[in-house]
This record gives sequence, structure tokens and C-alpha cells, in this order.
Amino acid sequence: MLFNSFDFAIFLPIVFILYWFVFKKSLKLQNALIVIASYVFYGWWDWRFLSLILFSTLVDFLVGRSLGQENRETKRRVLLWISIIVNLGFLGFFKYFNFFLESFQDAFSLLGMDIGGRALSIVLPVGISFYTFQTLSYTIDVYKRKLEPTKDFIAFAAFVSFFPQLVAGPIERATHLLPQFYKHRQFNYALAVNGCRQILWGFFKKLVIADNCAEFANQIFNNSEAYGGSTLFLGALFFTFQIYGDFSGYSDIAIGTSRLFGFDLMKNFAFPYFSRDIAEFWRRWHISLSTWFRDYVYIPLGGSRGSRWKQIRNVFIIFIVSGFWHGANLTFILWGTLNALYFLPLLLLNLNRSNLEVVAHQKILPSLKELAQIGITFVLTVLAWVAFRAETISHAGQIYAGIFDYSLFSIPREVLSSKMLVCIALVLIFVLMEWIGRRREFAIEYLFDSYPRWIRWSSYMMIIFLMGMFMQTEETPFIYFQF
Repeated sequence: MLFNSFDFAIFLPIVFILYWFVFKKSLKLQNALIVIASYVFYGWWDWRFLSLILFSTLVDFLVGRSLGQENRETKRRVLLWISIIVNLGFLGFFKYFNFFLESFQDAFSLLGMDIGGRALSIVLPVGISFYTFQTLSYTIDVYKRKLEPTKDFIAFAAFVSFFPQLVAGPIERATHLLPQFYKHRQFNYALAVNGCRQILWGFFKKLVIADNCAEFANQIFNNSEAYGGSTLFLGALFFTFQIYGDFSGYSDIAIGTSRLFGFDLMKNFAFPYFSRDIAEFWRRWHISLSTWFRDYVYIPLGGSRGSRWKQIRNVFIIFIVSGFWHGANLTFILWGTLNALYFLPLLLLNLNRSNLEVVAHQKILPSLKELAQIGITFVLTVLAWVAFRAETISHAGQIYAGIFDYSLFSIPREVLSSKMLVCIALVLIFVLMEWIGRRREFAIEYLFDSYPRWIRWSSYMMIIFLMGMFMQTEETPFIYFQF
């Protein structure tokens, strides 16, 4: 079920009414309702994949219970590996089987050997990368004794399948979200209003910014051989705002929806395009994934400890694995490698923790130095997104070759239109609103502080008007559903 669908517009109020007006007095019934609603929400795409979520839930619940009763380290390690193998086994089969098969075939063909084998027609379950990592966090934290194993299967099933963030995050930690299912929840009007405001902003990002930028990004990337450097760079810019509006818009809707039900989800985006270096960018982009890899992969590898070579190795591992998490395509590995190369100078010069505070923290405008840093980081990010969006490595190479050409300095007349100029104007307005609200959880949260009611409501009406004016006529899925 898509957030931006008529089905969800009916589904959400029904669940909300049942949750607060019918099952308000029973925590178990509320949790059971969340499980049922989440399975309906997910099964709306393909009910057959519900068995994967249920099986993963059962495995990790039982493994967690066993870990709580077992003190022998050898058996605890075996239990941990059962969870890892089951969860990553499902993920590996559905997401990477054909990729590895084709890679092996290509490798042997270079040696003049044909090993045969045909690619399978595998449908990728929506959101499998997200809920796999979420349930793995539970088992790993129980194994490390950071979390007591739960005895409440319904609460655990609700944690694994919680519908607002089930298919595209944020990837919640069990230590943060699971305990919230144990506590009786009271309806909080102020929290619900704030949630609605964040939902509104998320829909604006998706319907007005992402979907309109997608039209021009697709036009340029799909016909890249016909365009010069300036047009190709413009296409990369459109994709840069498309993926941010699309993915952070989903996170805003998910976090806001969770607040309607009394839950707090972690912040997933913190205005990443205002970052002053690539390390700051990765502290602000897809925070739930980057911190997951940091805590469960980077630190166990040694993190920033040890020799320089080990530090460099760990950086490349974490970025390449992060790229590969996004999909079975060499373009994602290239994207991860580029980000590792961007990060490396900061690591070697010990500058990777130099920009921890929000830019221009107590000022209206950034300094010239900060503006230059933001500009350089943004351009590097745009160039990396080319690899992410390209269909193949050769496609990415062709676009890079076109961008780094004298035609980069020409005016992209072949694609400019009144509709595109309107889209560019909307993006500029969006950037301004994000800048004004950069110190808050989301851009328009500040409207609630001290502005008169008529200004707040006029702002909300304007956002709704823009959504009505510029939303696409067809439902468009969120980009990260494919991951």
C-alpha cells in the first residue's frame, strides 16, 4: 500500500479510530491491531510475502528467548548465526541470487568456460532490506546483552512489522522501538498535531518536489547520449532533489504517522544538502542505515582504531557494503566507492568529526567559507548520484564523460521549458524553506513556535494548494521500495 494512494487515505483513519476509540484500554489489543494493520498494509502488494515476515519474526523471537536462557558462549554464538543466516539468507536469495550467478558466469567465461545456469524470475519483496536489518538489530543486541529478550510475541511482531516504517524505514533499533510496545499509550494532541504537520511536509516533498523532478531526471538520464554536459548535470541535479524529496518525504510521513499512534521513531534525515563535508553528509543522510552499519559492521571491524591501513580498509568496506545494500548492481558499488574516496582525505587529516553542529547555527546566513564548503560537498554528492541513478557502469561512464566536457558551460536550451522552469522555482522555494527550518526536526516545524494561527494555517493551505496543483495524476511508488 502506498502512502500517496487513495487506499491509504481510507486505511489510516480506520486504524486510527480502532486504535484510540475501540482498543484504547487494552495495550495487547492495540499491539494486536498494529500487527493486523501492518500485515494488511504489507500484504496489499503481495500477500505471499507475508510468510517471509512471519517466519523471520518467529526465528528471531525464538532465538532471542534462547539467548536469554543460555550462558554458554559457544551456543550463544550458534544461536546468533542462526538468526544471521536465516535473515541474510532470505535477503541474499531474493536480492542477489541472479547478480552472483551472472557474475560467476561472466568470470568463468573469461577463462573460456561455460558453467551454464539460468537466472531465476525472482520478485523482490518490498522493503526486505529494511525489516531484515531491523529484526537483526534485536538478535544482535540481545546477544550482546544490551537488551533483555522479550516474552511478548505480539509486541515483538508489532516491532518487526510496524506499518509506518515497514517498507522504507527508518530502520529502528530494538533498544529504541521495542520498549515502546510495552508501555500504555495515551493520546497526545500536541504530538498528533506535530505528526500531521510532518506528514504534510513529507507529502509536499514527495508529490511536489520528488515526482516533478523525477519527470525531468528520467527524461535526461534515459536519453543521456543526446545531451551535452550542462543538460546532463542538470539531470543529475533533478535526480539529487528527486531522491532526497522522495526518501526523506517517506521518512517524514512514517515518523509523523507513528506520532499519531503515540510512537517515537528516530530522525532519518537532518538537512544533508547543507553539509560542509562528506562526513557530515553521512551523519545527516539516511541516519538509521549509516548508524546501523557503523554499530554492527564498522565498529566490530575496528572502526577508527588500529593502523591507518585498517582504518582505510574499514572505510571502504562500510561504504561499499552500504552501496551493495541498495541493490545488485555494480553502479551501487561505484557509488559507495566514490563516497569512500570522498571520505578518505577527511579521515587521513582527522577532519571527519569537524562539523558536528548545524551550519550557521546562530546566524541567518552562512559565512563565505561555509558557503564554499556546502557548494563543494553538494557538487561531489551530485556527481556521486550519477552512479546511483545510472543503469550500468558504462551508462555512468558515458554521463560522466558528457559532464566533464566543454559543453558543461553551455546553456541547456534543448530541455528548458516553462514546466521545467516552474519545477526549478519550486525546488528553490523548497531549499529556502529547508534552510529556514534547518535547526528543527523537519523544515516547517518552526511554524508552530511563535507565529499567529492565521500565518500557520495560511502556510498549510499554501502547501496543500501546491500539492493539488503539481502532483502527478498517477500514483508513483517511492524510490526506496526497490531496495
